[in-house]
Formats: sequence, structure tokens, C-alpha cells
Amino acid sequence: MTAVLAPTRAFLARSVAESLIGDSGNRWRHTAGVAERAAELADRLGLDPDVLVAAAWLHDIGYAASIALTGFHPLDGAVHLSAEGWPARIAGLVAFHSGARFVGAARGFGEQMAAFPDERSLMADALTYADQTVGPAGARVDTETRYAEMLHRQGPCSWNAKVGADRRPHLRAVAARVEHLLAVPAF
Repeated sequence: MTAVLAPTRAFLARSVAESLIGDSGNRWRHTAGVAERAAELADRLGLDPDVLVAAAWLHDIGYAASIALTGFHPLDGAVHLSAEGWPARIAGLVAFHSGARFVGAARGFGEQMAAFPDERSLMADALTYADQTVGPAGARVDTETRYAEMLHRQGPCSWNAKVGADRRPHLRAVAARVEHLLAVPAF
């Protein structure tokens, strides 16, 4: 009798992401780059790669017009994942990636976002770091370059710019924590 292996969450997440944003050009290239980076980080940081890589594949699905409800992609992605039966942890990682709590609160989505776990863990930091070290076309960038590119692309009146006084220090702190751990030699 041959054992049948179930597909991993990361494999399923890639399939979901591809079905929703696979034809979106740079958004897809960025997502694939974030997933690749997340796999590297999971290995280096001792994190569950199935959870981290799945969240990475899914982090920007909320941009898909077919699932957009509010126009706030972290929340729209998390709502979709929850409705489709994905684990609350993965939906929460998507909801709160890259400092989304600041934009969500400013936009009045705090109550809706509270439906998802905001774990504020190394796993969440690794997802944010992966997102913040991959540019729009999938190339590796440093976090400061990524932040400047995002502000340039979204504009000085964007929600991200409006919450920059809180979000930018948060992103810098995440980067510092992850980079500190990456600098520690493995035994």
C-alpha cells in the first residue's frame, strides 16, 4: 500500500495566490519573491516553514478585485482566508503583516481587524521582514529602499504616509530584531 501525502499549506497557499493574483505582473513577482525569502528566513530562524511560507504566498491576495471588500488588502485577504477555512494564525499573519495595524486603525478598521490574532511574534516579524526586503518586481532590496519606494509609489497623502510616524519605527524595529538574529552564528 502506497502512502498518499497531503499537500502542504504552503503548496496550497501558492495555488490560492496564483489563482487570485497570478496574472497581476509585478504583484505576483513580489509575492513569489516574498515566499522565497520567507523560506530562507524560516530555515535560518528555526520557524515552521509551512506556516511562514503559506502566509508569504497569501499576504497580498487582498489586492485581488474578486475578493476585495474594503479596499484594505491585509483585511480583505484575511477575511477571504477565514471564510475559506484557513487557520486563524495564517489569516492573522496576513491581516497584520508589515505594520497593517497602524493603517487599519487609522482607516477605522480596528474592530474588523480584531477578529484576527495579532501574534506579534518572531513569525510575524519574519513575514514582515520578507515583505519589506523584496521590491515590487521581486528583487531583493534593503528595508529603507523598500519603504521609500512604497511612499513614492503610494504618494505623500496615502494612508501609509499618514501613519508613518508610527509605522516606520515599527518596521525599523522589526528589521533590527530579525537582522540581529540573522547575524548570530548557527551552531
